[in-house]
Amino acid sequence: MKNKIVLFLFLFLFGIDIVFCQHKQEYLVVHFLYGSKPYKKYKKDESKWFGGILGGHAGVEVDSNQILNFVPQGKFHIVAKKQKNSAFVINDRASFYQILGGNYEENKKLMIVIPITPKQKERLLCVSEKYLAKTPYDYAFLGMRCGAATYDILAQIGILKHRPDFKTSMRIFYPKKVRKKLIKLAQKNNWTIIREEGTKKRKWETD
Repeated sequence: MKNKIVLFLFLFLFGIDIVFCQHKQEYLVVHFLYGSKPYKKYKKDESKWFGGILGGHAGVEVDSNQILNFVPQGKFHIVAKKQKNSAFVINDRASFYQILGGNYEENKKLMIVIPITPKQKERLLCVSEKYLAKTPYDYAFLGMRCGAATYDILAQIGILKHRPDFKTSMRIFYPKKVRKKLIKLAQKNNWTIIREEGTKKRKWETD
C-alpha cells in the first residue's frame, strides 16, 4: 500500500512538472538606448554621441543579461563593402546602455518584452550563434546599422516581416524606425513596455 502511495505521489508531482515545462513561456527583450545631444549649458560636462539626436542604439537580449547587438569595427564605411568592418557582439545591460557614453542610470532607455514560442527561442539562439561567428553584412552609413540589424534578427524569428537586407537598411535608417514599429505592436498585443527617462542635461529623441 505504501509503495502505491509513493508511486502515486511521484507520478502526480512528475506530471505537474511536465505540464509546467510544456507551458513555460519564453520571452525576449528588445533594448533601445535613445539618441541625444547635450543642452548648450551642459556641453562642457556632457559629451557628443555618435549620431546625435538621431543616433542611439538597439539590440536583442538572447539570454539573461546577454544582449546581441551590431557594431562597427575598424574604418567606418559610407557605403557597404565586401570587407566587413563590423561585428555582432554580446553586451550585458550595463555595458550596452553605456556603449555611446554617459552614465547607465542617467541614459534614456526603452525595453519591450515579447513573448515567444520555444521554437522561436531556439531559432533566436541559432541566429545569435551564427551572427557572432561571422557577421552577415558590413556596417555602413548607407547600409546595415544597429537598427536595421535588430529588425533583421526579429524578422529571422518571425516577429517582423522579412525583407532583403537592402530594403531593411533603407527602411530602418536609424533605431527610432524599428522602435516605433515595436511600440505599435506592443500596444496592439499588450506586450510589456519598460521606460527609464534620461538625465535632464541632454536633449533626448522622442518615440
